[in-house]
Amino acid sequence: MRWVPDEGPGCLWAPPPWPSLQPGVLGASLNISIAMGGCFSKPKPVELKIEVVLPEKERTKEDASPSGQASPLAYKANGRARHYHPEERPSTLHPYPSPHDRVEAAACHVKDLENGQMREVELGWGKALLVKENGEFHALGHKCPHYGAPLVKGVLSRGRVRCPWHGACFNIATGDIEDFPGLDSLPKFQVKIEKEKVYIRASKQALQTQRRTKVMAKCISLSNYHVGSTNILIVGAGAAGLVCAETLRQEGFSDRIVMCTMDRHLPYDRPKLSKSLDSQPEQIALRPKEFFLTYDIEVLTETQVVTVDVKNKKAIFKDGFKMEYNKLLLAPGSTPKTLSCKGKEVENVFTIGTPEDANRIGKLARGRNAVVVGAAFLGMEVAAYLTDKAHSVSVVELEETPFRRFLGEKVGRALMKMFENNGIKFYMQTEVLELRAQEGKLKEVILKSGKVVRADVCVVGIGAVPATGFLKQSGINMDARGFIPVNKMMQTNVPGVFAAGDAVTFPLALRSNKRVNIPHWQMAHIHGRVAAQNMLAQEAEISTVPCLWTAMFGKSIRYTGYGEGFDDVIIQGDLDELKFVAFYTKNDEVIAVASMNYDPIVSKVAEVLASGRTIRKRDVELFVRLGKTGDMSWLTGKGY
Repeated sequence: MRWVPDEGPGCLWAPPPWPSLQPGVLGASLNISIAMGGCFSKPKPVELKIEVVLPEKERTKEDASPSGQASPLAYKANGRARHYHPEERPSTLHPYPSPHDRVEAAACHVKDLENGQMREVELGWGKALLVKENGEFHALGHKCPHYGAPLVKGVLSRGRVRCPWHGACFNIATGDIEDFPGLDSLPKFQVKIEKEKVYIRASKQALQTQRRTKVMAKCISLSNYHVGSTNILIVGAGAAGLVCAETLRQEGFSDRIVMCTMDRHLPYDRPKLSKSLDSQPEQIALRPKEFFLTYDIEVLTETQVVTVDVKNKKAIFKDGFKMEYNKLLLAPGSTPKTLSCKGKEVENVFTIGTPEDANRIGKLARGRNAVVVGAAFLGMEVAAYLTDKAHSVSVVELEETPFRRFLGEKVGRALMKMFENNGIKFYMQTEVLELRAQEGKLKEVILKSGKVVRADVCVVGIGAVPATGFLKQSGINMDARGFIPVNKMMQTNVPGVFAAGDAVTFPLALRSNKRVNIPHWQMAHIHGRVAAQNMLAQEAEISTVPCLWTAMFGKSIRYTGYGEGFDDVIIQGDLDELKFVAFYTKNDEVIAVASMNYDPIVSKVAEVLASGRTIRKRDVELFVRLGKTGDMSWLTGKGY
């Protein structure tokens, strides 16, 4: 077993004691990536604008520990007991710790902004977003903390601003993130009115960082637990698992939280793997190691849960280690599908599941012949990335056009033309018959159409299956495809067991609570949040509108809604110029919208759908004929 402590001076490289286990029970696969509770030296200081430990809530005897009783064995980290006491809690910091961190400036005249308007305001040390709604002014960070989109180009509605790129939503009164993707909120600045002028007072540091981590609790009860017990166990360390853990801490939860993952890395931005194959784990980490130390979120890496005993509330790991839990979140994600053709075992044939996979593909494909099997999002993103790096890039796809099932024939052909103009060769309506090797390494891809394609590297992007095989004998319900059905509160059929992310089906409010699987990055975030809220008995229900995006050759496609089963596509704009909006309809209703170079119409539609209103096909057809889609006035003009 490899023990990785905090990398400060004086730390000892030694395994922790396992008081409840016999020597030799833990095998080499259990690797604790985060120093749990401290080391012999103090952890590295972490710069945080606000940090507070909320008071410990009274807990029932059942919640005190998984067994209902406090364990006599203190949990130990790095060889010494770590106890959390109320007196250790720091007090809330003033938003402007020092007069030197404060800047104040006149932003505008009160009549310069109408209700419903936003403006970027320069304050010397950076910009703020000034918003006027219902006669009140609000000032907050002007960039989305996710990827830095300018929020002034977003959509202001119902007391929140929606990001124009990926749909994250922020409360204008508090700056808090209310819908995803992303983890951080916006800094909120003070506003005052004097002599008909609007003044903003802001933190210089906040103006520069443009993000705020919510106030979070710490664990103050580790002494109630031995190493094999926790209050919350999270299987999976993707977006769903991380947001669940963070939400628990944000809501004041102060008991033990353990996340476990088969990955060797802390949670990272997984969608970047196919868009940028050279991404390093530390570059795409969602949170630094110090964050997990600061907020007592323990992460067990390279660990695999093989069985869940729901009767006794235990998770059994591959090496025999057992962990008791009080509440469980299942967020195991999915496993990429592989080819079943002859020669599938040859070298240099890859799926993308980890940064190591992506890095190796990028390295081996340089100056060589690459074949991508699958023309959906992952495959097309990989093909776009490799275009100017590989000697040749070929795409093999069973459908007639790329993205056909998701974006339709017209949009698919326009995107295919863009790829062809960038030198990519397509082999459509065919499959791989054989992967042929030379000296054990891939040399050619033989297609059922009879074509032979030279290939030194092959990337398979033909979909994924839920990674839920370990639950087959658990008593937790799964459907015929292996997905875990949950209700609107992300609860499974077993009390205290929740599920989230790519591996679940859930009722989608947007489509009359139809049970769906949506393996989107944004959706995993909201799943994790709703699961955490209901672990705390807050009775939250999922009602978000799906949003996703892709980027290829410097161009982005935005998408919102749920378009499965669409029977018509209405196009506004010019597909040849790659400036368009596509409305996907079923019967007389718009069920999804995609766009390229038409921001922020997708965010506008997402906000309309989030309000519970319906966009009618006949209205879209009318206003497209009138050419009014671009300014979006037709949406509001029809009561949308």
